[in-house]
Amino acid sequence: LFELGLDRRSTVLALGGGVVGDLAGLASALFMRGIAVIQAPTTLLAQVDSSVGGKTAVDTVHGKNLIGTFHHPRRVLADLDVLDTLPDRQMRAGMAEILKAAMLADADFFGWLESHVEAVLAREPEALEQAICRSVEIKAAIVAQDPTETGRRALLNLGHTFAHALEAEAGYEDDSVLHGEAVALGCVLAFRLSERLGRVSPQAVRRVERLTALAGLPTEIETLGLFEPDALIARMAGDKKAEAGVPVLILADEIGRAEVVRGIGVAELKAVLG
Repeated sequence: LFELGLDRRSTVLALGGGVVGDLAGLASALFMRGIAVIQAPTTLLAQVDSSVGGKTAVDTVHGKNLIGTFHHPRRVLADLDVLDTLPDRQMRAGMAEILKAAMLADADFFGWLESHVEAVLAREPEALEQAICRSVEIKAAIVAQDPTETGRRALLNLGHTFAHALEAEAGYEDDSVLHGEAVALGCVLAFRLSERLGRVSPQAVRRVERLTALAGLPTEIETLGLFEPDALIARMAGDKKAEAGVPVLILADEIGRAEVVRGIGVAELKAVLG
């Protein structure tokens, strides 16, 4: 940015997926104590999640998104036409965040997705637009209530404590585990743990598993690789949401309603990770 001669009146345009958006957002936040950034996301995941809400961060060997800040964009420009050339695997990864939004905040939207997920993945314009718009509405409404994640915004991390542990264990050097794939599995694990704790019905868990599989996303850990439960739990203890080394999770009460839960024991975590 210095070499380009930017100053405090300059604006950065982040054109790309989530990594580009996070890096450009973080650089904009730090340069001269903060200059404007416009997010122009080119992946489905970035359009429905990472470009919205102002979180910027980079990964480290210690875990995912541990160095960053909140820096809200001046604009988010989501052009659906750029998704025409997005690889199918990346489309499915983006669908994970759409499913997550429905799981935590909108049972009716979840029901709609059960009938339309294949149309969204096929990039049918009306279905794609509705899925993206509703997902952004859900996230934007929660972010507006809690911009810096001191309370309700934590709900948007449904599945992410598991997901970040999986990503960190897999490593960030290749695309063996995409963020959306880890999030999808993390949401399934969160619902299974919720069922184990008597918080959610078995029928709700089966619906989550069926819709996740219908979207072409993983529902079993072995699909993503071989992971030791103890190693994943250790990663979860180092997650930025953890408190004094104890994981903090978002668990379901039903499809469309979730809450922050503390004090989950290691034995319960191992039961769903084993």
